[in-house]
Amino acid sequence: MRLKYLILVSLAFLSCGNGKIDDQETKQILVPLADPYILLYDGMYYAYGTGADKGIEVMTSSDLKTWKRTANTPSGLALYKDDSYGEKWFWAPEVYSVNGKFYMYYSAEEHICVAVSDSPLGPFRQVEQKPMLEEEKAIDNSLFIDDNGKAYLFFVRFNDGNNVWVGELENDLMTFKKETMHHCISVSQPWEEVWPRVNEGPFVIKHNGIYYMTYSANSYESPFYGVGCATATNIMGEWTKYPDNPLLQKPGNLVGVGHNSLFWDKDGNLRIVFHAHHDINAIHPRNMYISNAGFKQVNGMDKFYIDPNYLTPVLDVVQ
Repeated sequence: MRLKYLILVSLAFLSCGNGKIDDQETKQILVPLADPYILLYDGMYYAYGTGADKGIEVMTSSDLKTWKRTANTPSGLALYKDDSYGEKWFWAPEVYSVNGKFYMYYSAEEHICVAVSDSPLGPFRQVEQKPMLEEEKAIDNSLFIDDNGKAYLFFVRFNDGNNVWVGELENDLMTFKKETMHHCISVSQPWEEVWPRVNEGPFVIKHNGIYYMTYSANSYESPFYGVGCATATNIMGEWTKYPDNPLLQKPGNLVGVGHNSLFWDKDGNLRIVFHAHHDINAIHPRNMYISNAGFKQVNGMDKFYIDPNYLTPVLDVVQ
């Protein structure tokens, strides 16, 4: 008889206001997804992230608290390397449901790629096993579809450290209009200059006509990795960083927090998912955390915020 058990933990958002983890959390099996992304589709949450050596794995949850590895493929991965460009370094996946298909944007061997599936569980496959930009390395691609239906891809180039760019896509959601490629942000604030020159992990939403970009700065290896925000009124225009960045850095006992994405939960609340170092002494495996995000009025204007109190998801372990 198979015995299903869950390691008992407290999973509620912490009420102390500082995100502190209690002693029992050391017994948890956390969710080992770095650069995490969560898709809500047909009442189920799907999480993707960096972690597998040979591709991208997927986990599912009905409540954001407890997660299961659930890829319905021979490889056990949503994306397997044989169906993709590259042999290693499968990083930062994001999955979008568009016109009955699921598009996974990710990087492999420091080249940005896109693969397609009929299911959020996979298997995802590249139509042509080549990067979206063949002539240069790039990472951290993130899709944004504007109100007028135009699709844009935000991504990170290596032409001045790590810096964020955007380009418009053709209707196939796979092909760059290279003439539209536009620089968004580079390292420019003191908190970003710990080491090295890094602005990465862009994710964009639109609220009341304003574009809001969350991004991460400093090396992911640094305990000072953190999340900032920049805004623009024109997606191809100038982006302005919040003067009070970072909005999330070292919450509670976590260090190395960043490379987030945003999503709306089943109740319509805006959430943020991000990773942190394994602990203060070890970077890997990086683990997934979830918090609340949203907008509040400051001097008559909407201000994006991130709640420092976080939820610690765990794996459902089956013997």
